Amino acid sequence: MRPSIPKGTRDFSPTQVARRNFIFNTIKHSFELFGFQPIETPSFENSSTLMGKYGEEGDRLIFKILNSGDYLSKADESILTAKDSNKLTTQISEKALRYDLTVPFARYVVQHQNEITFPFKRYQIQPVWRADRPQKGRFREFYQCDADVVGSDSLWQEVEFVQLYDSVFSKLNVIGTTIKINNRKILSGIAEVIGAKDKLIDFTVALDKLDKIGKDGVVAEMISKGISEEAIEKVQPLFDFTGSNEDKLESLSKMLVSSEEGSKGVEELAFVINSINELGLQTAALELDVTLARGLNYYTGAIFEVAAPKEVKIGSIGGGGRYDDLTGIFGLKDVSGVGISFGLDRIYLVMEELGLFETVELPKPKVLFLNFDESEGIAKIKAIAVLRNAGIKSELYPDLATSNNQQKKQWKYVDKRAIEYVVTSVEGDKFKLKNTQNREEQLLTIEEMVKFVK
Repeated sequence: MRPSIPKGTRDFSPTQVARRNFIFNTIKHSFELFGFQPIETPSFENSSTLMGKYGEEGDRLIFKILNSGDYLSKADESILTAKDSNKLTTQISEKALRYDLTVPFARYVVQHQNEITFPFKRYQIQPVWRADRPQKGRFREFYQCDADVVGSDSLWQEVEFVQLYDSVFSKLNVIGTTIKINNRKILSGIAEVIGAKDKLIDFTVALDKLDKIGKDGVVAEMISKGISEEAIEKVQPLFDFTGSNEDKLESLSKMLVSSEEGSKGVEELAFVINSINELGLQTAALELDVTLARGLNYYTGAIFEVAAPKEVKIGSIGGGGRYDDLTGIFGLKDVSGVGISFGLDRIYLVMEELGLFETVELPKPKVLFLNFDESEGIAKIKAIAVLRNAGIKSELYPDLATSNNQQKKQWKYVDKRAIEYVVTSVEGDKFKLKNTQNREEQLLTIEEMVKFVK
């Protein structure tokens, strides 16, 4: 039987790991540059921590972990006979793999609230698991790269997150990203002024699909959800919402003049947009997108989504928003927060398609000592120790070459790994160093080699 891996998981080659690490390190550097502190949480949590926090669909996608030992021995016989999987799961599984980093973060804040200095700026880069149907850009095991601030309701945090997105994508050389922004209060205000306040979720879920199913599809879905034609008529301007961010703010301000909540949303968005206009961005564009809804049940203020450069057809590569009571699910009320996430796997696909990995090098030795003469082994190992202590990556080819073919194999290794310097032999206290790029050779002491290679 041929070995295989579970669907929705992947092996990564040395090249892929080097490229992924390049993205990780770039994001991590920016997180720390903006003052975020790292935390880590366990790969699995108590089921009670996760279940019921993501809705019915989310609960279905959580990987449950069977209790150790004879897990069926304590199960209720009647439940086993009835084959009621939902009830049985609670009896045979007490733990589950984490579904995201946000709920574990909320649990962390509540559990460690007396040790944390608020506002607390944290970042987390760890894998998560979802029992989803695998497809392009969607996996069952994948990394999330999250940054959140809890304990502050200042809109300067939203401004900083726009700058953070711009900083990361500029450093990755992903030029032309669009940071889309909206506000939950605006969506609530629109539903209120068109008389569909009781249909807020249905209204926004349909509106969020405008770029996928078009105007007619959105209208049809709204009607199917019981939203009146009169209400839909009032919302028509949103289907063709064009102009600058300032034009859109002005239109929204007029549309929502009778809604206190909607007007507050416009005010909050105006602060973020005007601040970014004043500060400027490096390579990204900030766009007010009134159809953006992203998990409306969850967010209470600003909503973010990052679109890849137009030449790459892929879903969002980042997203997030403001939430006013995340920790409330664990009993700590009124702790406001805002956070964003980077979609590592989609960012990788974007960079691959744009040919942006050409400058990412695999880890490799700067100097390779060939192994042609057994008597030179100790001298070479001592020299390697000196080079490594000087911060120069070095290694000895492990197998001794006793024939021309074996020597050719070592040179082929040098060529395949594109190693810059090779030590071929030892002559007294000097080493014959060859530059593989210009073919020049010279005899150097180990001290001279350290200076030369550095």
